[in-house]
Amino acid sequence: MQKPPELNAGETLAGRQKATTGNAEVGFARGRKGDALVVAVRCQGGGTVKVFVRPVHVSFPLKCLADKVSTIYNQMAISGVNRDGTVSVEAPPAVRWSLTVGRGAPAEEESPRTDANSQAAS
Repeated sequence: MQKPPELNAGETLAGRQKATTGNAEVGFARGRKGDALVVAVRCQGGGTVKVFVRPVHVSFPLKCLADKVSTIYNQMAISGVNRDGTVSVEAPPAVRWSLTVGRGAPAEEESPRTDANSQAAS
């Protein structure tokens, strides 16, 4: 549980917090327009970690287990993520957590599929 989560290939590091207990804030710098913001959190210990991403007003919980390392990987491709900001973590004292913030191209959404055979012939 010592190492923060790794980013995927093609993503660049914007901030990192090594194994920590209690509450903390991690700042991240401005990114390129069109890039998504990635927040990956890893934890171990009984309790729930609450993660808040500013200035985009996104938050999410991560349930942590005493006997298992849990990791959550969130990518945000919404307006405002190219600005600088902070990730705040609220964690109970029994939970050790680490965090990585990155930037990268947004994941491609699945486009609706059309079945060529179902289109009427003209």
